[in-house]
Amino acid sequence: MAEPARKIDRLDPTPRFTPGDAIRLDTRFRDATTHEVLVAVLREHLLGEVALVSSFGAESATLLHLVASVDPSVPVLFLDTDRHFPETLAYRDELATRLGLRDLRNLQPDPDVIAQRDASALRWSFDPDGCCEIRKVVPLASALAGFDATITGRKAFQASTRNALPRFELDTSDTAGRMKFNPLADWTKAELDAYFISHNLPQHPLVEQGYLSIGCAPCTSIVKPGEDPRAGRWRGWNKTECGIHSPVEDNDPDQPVF
Repeated sequence: MAEPARKIDRLDPTPRFTPGDAIRLDTRFRDATTHEVLVAVLREHLLGEVALVSSFGAESATLLHLVASVDPSVPVLFLDTDRHFPETLAYRDELATRLGLRDLRNLQPDPDVIAQRDASALRWSFDPDGCCEIRKVVPLASALAGFDATITGRKAFQASTRNALPRFELDTSDTAGRMKFNPLADWTKAELDAYFISHNLPQHPLVEQGYLSIGCAPCTSIVKPGEDPRAGRWRGWNKTECGIHSPVEDNDPDQPVF
């Protein structure tokens, strides 16, 4: 059994993980199945205290089902930005009940910050980065203070900015050395579709309308034929991520964490 990781201490400047750790973990589990890696992370506490960050979007049911089948008590963090499609909120509730998620946490932005910086609720239209910051990035950073690692549903096929996505990568958003674990990094669209069918998982109701990557309603549009699945996010802007995930770079063990 792997030795449990210690919890992050914000007063301790020593990073929990290093870029070299990410490379070693990728190498160790190179030939392992997704289930085998999830067991090591969730039951053997390989990465310490972990939380699953889910958008409850078009493909989210696969990862939620996989994690719940190993440990349904894993905290699931949902960024309730107050800008979601009603269909997404209903889908969240449906999946939470069906999969028996025991610790669903809805993270909301600070109402005082919203009043000061987005009272009109139109910041998305002229400053999408700023809107994502106050509605997603800041609330998530606060909620992750007690966790050593996060589980994400990102896949390499989703966009050109994710085509080098590893299973394990260092979270570069802070200095705590938190690890990001991407169990579905090498899954294909066909594998996801097959998993939905084999486990009788419900689809997000907007998928049939052509929404293949679903975020906040104002910044999500239908994906056109031939486009990558995330082309409908922030259409018209030079923006591909909300800010909680940076484009994947090589995990270089010789580079500093900070």
